[in-house]
Parts: sequence; C-alpha cells; structure tokens
Amino acid sequence: MDFTRVLTTRFIRFWRWLLLLLAVLALLSALASHWHQARVQQQQITVLQQQLQQHYQAGELAGAEHWLLPLLALSDVKEVRLWRGQQLWQRFGNAQDDTGLRSLRLPLGSGQQLQAEFLLPGWWHGYFPSFGDGLLLIILILLAVMLLPGYRWHVTLLQEMQRLTERCRLVKQGKYAQARQLHSTESPHFIHGTLNQLLDALLDARKERARFDKFIRSNTFLDHETRIGNRLFLDNRLDALSNAQGMMAHGVLLLLEFEALEQLGGEAQVREYLHLNIAHINRLLQSQANSVFARRSHHQLAIVVTQISLAEAEQLAAKLMKLCVTLIPPELENPRNSCHLGGAYFKLGDNQQQLLEEAEMALKVAQIQGNNTWFMYDKGAVDAEFARGSVRWRSFLEVALAQRRFVTFVQPVLDTDGNLHHREVFTRAKDGNGALVRATLFLPMATKCGLMPQIERQTLERVIQQLLPKAEPEAVFSINLSEDTLMNNGFMRWVRTLLLEHRDMAPRLIFEVDEALASRCATLLQPKLRLLRKMGARVCVDQVGSQVVSSQYIIESGFSLVKLHRSLVKQIHLRPENQLFIRSLMGGLHKTEIEVMAEGVELFEEWQTLRVLGVSAAQGTWFAEPELM
Repeated sequence: MDFTRVLTTRFIRFWRWLLLLLAVLALLSALASHWHQARVQQQQITVLQQQLQQHYQAGELAGAEHWLLPLLALSDVKEVRLWRGQQLWQRFGNAQDDTGLRSLRLPLGSGQQLQAEFLLPGWWHGYFPSFGDGLLLIILILLAVMLLPGYRWHVTLLQEMQRLTERCRLVKQGKYAQARQLHSTESPHFIHGTLNQLLDALLDARKERARFDKFIRSNTFLDHETRIGNRLFLDNRLDALSNAQGMMAHGVLLLLEFEALEQLGGEAQVREYLHLNIAHINRLLQSQANSVFARRSHHQLAIVVTQISLAEAEQLAAKLMKLCVTLIPPELENPRNSCHLGGAYFKLGDNQQQLLEEAEMALKVAQIQGNNTWFMYDKGAVDAEFARGSVRWRSFLEVALAQRRFVTFVQPVLDTDGNLHHREVFTRAKDGNGALVRATLFLPMATKCGLMPQIERQTLERVIQQLLPKAEPEAVFSINLSEDTLMNNGFMRWVRTLLLEHRDMAPRLIFEVDEALASRCATLLQPKLRLLRKMGARVCVDQVGSQVVSSQYIIESGFSLVKLHRSLVKQIHLRPENQLFIRSLMGGLHKTEIEVMAEGVELFEEWQTLRVLGVSAAQGTWFAEPELM
C-alpha cells in the first residue's frame, strides 16, 4: 500500500513538474525573444543614426529618400522625423497612425539642435494574438479543460488501485471483515465485486467454522439430551481445580439424584421433567459465578461451586432441594421419596478422588433417610479465614486498600523456544501480621463487596510505576480485569488518563478478560476493549474452554491473545477429546494474528503435546512458580 502510494504520488508530481517546466521554458523563450528583438532594434537604430549623421555632415539630407526608405523597409522603424529644436524639419516613412508605437529621439549633430526621432513598434508588438491566434488559443484552452476529467479519472483510478492493494493486504493478513468494509462503487467494478463475493464467502466459511467448532465442543463436553455438561466435562473441571497437592480452592460438590423416574410413563416425560429441573437450577446458579453444572449419570446431576463458605453451601443445598421438591410431578407413587441431594465440602489440599467418594457417601445417607432431603458431608475442614463474615472481610479489604497491603506476584509465560513472552501479574493481600492471604479467599469477597475496581487499580498502578520502570525495556506484563472493573465507567476513564500519561508503557501491557464475560457481554465489552487497544495495549481472553460457546467472539472482539483453560491442559496427552477441541480452535483462528497460549502446564508431556498442536506459549508450574515482585 505504501509503495503504491509512493509511486502514485511520484507519478502525479512528475507530471506537475513537467507542466511547470514547460511553462517556465515558454516564459524564458518569450523573454529571450523579446530581448533578441530589442537588441536587433537597437542595432537598426544605431545604423540609421550613423547614416543620418554621415549624410548630415555631408549636407545630403535633402535627398535622403532614395537610400533611407529602403533601409526603413528592412528594419522595424516605421518612420523617421528630423527636428530642429521644437520644429519638425523633415519626415521619412509612411506611419499613418503612431498608436502603439514608441518614440526614441537621438541627436545627429553637436553644433545645432538637430534630432532624429525614430518611431518603432512597442515592446509587446507582435505578442498580441490575431484572430487566428486567438482561435487557436481558445481551442487549446478547451482541450485543457477537456483533459481535466481525464486527469481526475486517472487520479481516481490510481486511488482505486491503492484501495485494491490495501484490500489484498488485509486479505493476506486474514482481516476479512476489514477488507470487506473497504469496498468501493468506483471503477474497476468487476474486481471489487469479485473481491466482495470472495470475502463474503470467506466470512461465511469462518462463521461456519466457528459453528463447527461449537458443534465439536458441544458434542464433546455437553450432554446430548439436557445440553449441560457431561461426565467428561465434570471430570475436566474437577481436574482443573486440583493439582498434585490436591484441590486448589474451597468449594462444595453436590450430587442430585432423581428416583423412580420410570413411573412417569416414557422417555419423553422423563426428558421433559429433567429439562424443567435443569432450567430452574440454571436460574438458581446464575448468582454463583464459579459454578459447574453437569449430568453425571442418567438420573444424577452434579454441581460444583468454588470459593463458597460452608454456610453458603448449606444454604444452596437447601434451596436446591426445596426447588426440586416443588417440581415433583404427581404421577410418582412416592413423591415424598423421589429426589435426594448429597454434598461434600472441600478445602485447599483435599484429594479429588476422596471428594467424589464423600459426595457419593453423603448422597447415600440422604437416600437412607427415606424422604426428600439433603445431607452435607463435612469433616470439619472449614478454613478459618474463609469463614469470616462479610462485614469483617469488607473491613479487612478496606484497610488493606488504605494501607496498600496488596502485593504482586508474577509468573512467566514462555514461548516454544523458551524465550520470555510476557509475565502475568497476580495479587495477594497481607493481613495485620504480615501473612499472605490467598487470592482464592479475598477475591470472591472483594467481588461481593464491590471493591474489585479499587484493588485492580492499585495493581495497575504498581505495574506501571514500579514493575515496568525496573524491568528490561522489552518486558511485557499482563493484568486480569474483572467484570465489575470493566463495566465501571469511572475506572475506564482513569485507565485512559493513565495510559495517555504513560504512552510509552501502554504497548507493554496486556489486559486479560475471562471467556465467560467476553462471550456473554460481547456487545457491551467491545467499546471497553476498543479503548484499551487505541491506547496501545493488547487484550487477551483467558479461561478459554471453560464455557461451551462459539469462538467467533474472539475475532469479533479484537482479541490478540488466547489463553486455554487449565481443564483443557490437564493431562491433555491422555485426552484426545481435548486435543480435538484445541485443533478445532486453532483451525478457526488460522491466518489471523491471534496467539494461542496455555495455562496450568504441570508436566513435560502436556507441554510437548501443546507444542505439537500449535500452541505458541504456555505458563505453569512446569516452567516456574509465581514470584513476589
């Protein structure tokens, strides 16, 4: 595009300078002609003056007609007048009208007052066009006017060629939507129309690929009848919540089982009853941001909610049981003993397999009781810090904000060559004794108290004012932004002002957004992301794969990086269905500049498999643990 623009500019500049040069040459030629004519006239006058002086000294001026008139015919002098003082003495020539003629008087003798007056054409004589010349000039002007549309057509054609070049460049870069927006109604219509048809076909193919990608994810991780997560989806999410040391957060696992559904009369009635319960449970779980809902077996549903206290888990179990009891159909023979719920509360470090066994044991206890009830398996493992009340948590967080007791940890993200791609920033808080409080504890409470924008504001300030100035010049840091923060207009105005003040640091920042928010609120989120991109920062969508949604939002929202959820990465070398999902995602992002990365890599085999699949970078304990900065 730049090369074509340069050639076009040089071509137009060449013709402009050529026309200017022709005008200058014409002016110089006219000046030279004028100077030559003046010189010739001066020579002619000098010759006439000398001849008149010689004949005057010889006393032969009385008969000067026979030699003077032939000389006048050969020169530009129209008439010669001899004056004695103020009296006309003699006159030679045939100038009928002296209009337009200039007069030049020269002395002929020194003793008497005899002067010769020469009448010559004016300086511009012969430069005024005749009728024929005027007609030719008018024709030339008309031709020039007729050439103006051609010049404009030529400039327009060159501009359209530039537009075609730009569209081809965008197509080569995979930016089909931007190339489609550069369509033009000008010539060449055929090429633009062909490009439009091809781009429309490519955009439809990309959308179809996104639909196919969603189809793969749906058939891999969703139950075909209920359209919620299947057993594989549940296992993946539980694996993502645990590592070699056990569970990585607090939470609860609930198993809900329906009894004697065969009494409803058929598969259609059973399916309708399950759909009714699932729809109401989904609405109930909307208030739980970190919940997992899946079908574990034919009549058994599983719910996993993380970052929830034991009291809140018991309240949720009671609400679920009350909801299911109200939906029991009257066709059942024993409606008072048709649904049961068992739960197991877990904490940091608990074993995943033991957690499943405890939940099944709690479900059996509820079933043994003989009525619609629930039972929570609790071995007294409730984290004391997590059991704080909301008021105490709010006081703790407000004091931590006022005293700036939030500290930053960074974890490197390495590419396939082992080079540092960027560092992701994590936040932890210090209590009054200086002990660190895990993010899994205070972040849910900060969200409930509405303090996430203030916490993430302090984190961003620390990155820009402390981490970036001390780091190497090419160092890049990524920061996670929550939904409350992104939807806070005051925070976004502050970010715009901050990035304007530190324009040199904005390209070294990456802002990460959760996939659940990016897919659910894509329309509301696009102006926020567009603002961050205009400031020079990049945007990344993380936790990709945690939701069964179409990946089309990644391209439409303008994300430049993608981070895979740890549930896809966990044991990926043993899970071909997860590999299929990543291959489908990579195919949908083919010929784009979007980089795909992975989170939570813990094994060498996982990283090797991800590299084979085309993942460009990764982070996790296999590379390095988060470090305090």
